[in-house]
Amino acid sequence: MTTLKEEIRRLSSEVFSSVIQDRRHLHAHPELSFKEYKTSEFVKARLSEMGVPWEPMAGTGVVGIIKGEKPCDRIIALRADMDALPITEGNDVVYVSQNMGVMHACGHDAHTASLLGTARILQSLKDRFGGTIKLIFQPGEENLPGGASLMIRDGVLENPRPDHIIGQHTMPEIEAGKIGIRAGKHMASVDQITVTVHGRGGHAAQPAQNVDPILISAYILVALQQIVSRAAQPHIPTVLSFGKIIGNGSTNVIPDKVYLEGTFRTMDEDWRAEAHTRMKKMAEGIAESMGATCDFDILRGYPYLVNEAKLTERVGIFAEEYLGKEKVVGVDIWMAAEDFAYYSQQVDSCFYLLGTGNKEKGITSSLHSPTYNIDEDALAISIGLMAWLAVKQLGN
Repeated sequence: MTTLKEEIRRLSSEVFSSVIQDRRHLHAHPELSFKEYKTSEFVKARLSEMGVPWEPMAGTGVVGIIKGEKPCDRIIALRADMDALPITEGNDVVYVSQNMGVMHACGHDAHTASLLGTARILQSLKDRFGGTIKLIFQPGEENLPGGASLMIRDGVLENPRPDHIIGQHTMPEIEAGKIGIRAGKHMASVDQITVTVHGRGGHAAQPAQNVDPILISAYILVALQQIVSRAAQPHIPTVLSFGKIIGNGSTNVIPDKVYLEGTFRTMDEDWRAEAHTRMKKMAEGIAESMGATCDFDILRGYPYLVNEAKLTERVGIFAEEYLGKEKVVGVDIWMAAEDFAYYSQQVDSCFYLLGTGNKEKGITSSLHSPTYNIDEDALAISIGLMAWLAVKQLGN
């Protein structure tokens, strides 16, 4: 009789072509956050074909259950997100997005197709393992309040409650065939900042008669960076970036107001709250001192993501058993944000990075870019790896 690992490898090879087909179908038909209607129906149809029972959740979310036939009361959850981004695709591929202005530029098509492939493997092996596996297909990772928070609200972590949850994210900076893993704090919290500086517009040749919101905004932008460089403790990663400024004046027109949008990211909740207070007070104070007013609003986003140390250590060991030690690499903190963090705040979690880059094939574009793509050979290992991690974590 073949070993469980050998059987997972065999099944991975067997379902690989269908996983590629699923990924290409999803890539060609992307849907934005919380509007994943056809994607959700696709997932439901695939699970039904496998004989995996499922239930809808949080609108377009789907939760499947696979129960091993051997005695075991442990429960593990596996998660994939399904939404795409408002980006016009720039790739010249046969499976290019058919929905203009919408693109799977963050790899969620690969996440969903991969988990469907993992489900096929696990459903075929029910008589070889014990325990319960919860399959979470989640909407809205890219937009606040985050689909994970809505899934949790609607009970995804209950009835039954998983002991652990594992997720993955495509990473073009890591070579296909490898994964990246890190214990402890892994990804940052995220907050959206909007600022409106109200001045008094007028002719640019008569600045003394105006209250220049462009100049005041410049002072505010520079001063706020002191929150990061001088107020933040050196051991707490902190990022403050502004990516949008709208003045709508002209060469000879000072506008009445300036609008700014930015993001604040860190890995400490106490410091996060303190920084919010500091930024607001500083911006409003500068504006007032220069004769203007300032509306400073912070939309609180996802918390930071933490990988539980013992679980992550085991995932690393199991991954080395399946892939080989040289294919499992340590990674640094990543200041991007992920709503998987909501799960990690409630259940022991491990979120690892799936290498999808290939310089020889020219697959090097970054996440969230119009030319982002993956080396699909990465899916050959991702489906079996997650199945292996699940059954091993269940104690099989």
